[in-house]
Amino acid sequence: MSNQGLELQDRDFEILKLVYRFRFCLGRHVRVLGGFAGARACDRRLKMLVEAGYLERKKYLYGIPYLYTVTHKGRMLIGANKRADTLRLERIIHDVSILDSVIFFIGKANISLNRITSEKELHSADGFGHRRHYPDFVIDGNVAVEIEIALKSKERLRKNIEANYLEYDSQYWIVSENPKLNKLMQEFQSEYSNLKTIKLEEVKMYVNDNTK
Repeated sequence: MSNQGLELQDRDFEILKLVYRFRFCLGRHVRVLGGFAGARACDRRLKMLVEAGYLERKKYLYGIPYLYTVTHKGRMLIGANKRADTLRLERIIHDVSILDSVIFFIGKANISLNRITSEKELHSADGFGHRRHYPDFVIDGNVAVEIEIALKSKERLRKNIEANYLEYDSQYWIVSENPKLNKLMQEFQSEYSNLKTIKLEEVKMYVNDNTK
């Protein structure tokens, strides 16, 4: 099928919007969040969108699968910002974990994708000139979800937890197996009643089991 001959479907628009709202997606994210029955159908559709110039497929980090991003042509199609997102290499692993966590919450809590607002969408609604802290994503406007892989300073962690405590009914922190980080989170849980933690490994296992 030629690029000019690609007949866009409603699902294609949803794929482009999905990728755009999280800056990028891996194939497994599109497969699950886009509602595909299997990897082959998803990969075939993504390939068509790449060949038609709506998506770009590129390798950024060793050990991380190809990332799909929305091209200028794709952004124009969905009425998004003309400017391309800048992908920061040091954030890619963190941002992959965000998307894995979205899959985890949708599956575990039986919620739909449209109940989730990404950090990018929160900043966009607030105006990009005003850089306040936002969670990695929010569910139903009142549940904050944060992914913490690398250990931050205790003061910075407390500042973000405090902000979420005042703004949201509950906050979930998905944390790596870093012993110091886990000790800090246990300490904060005794101070902030709306704080809950989930092991990142639990999220990874769930996603691996449900994207085979």
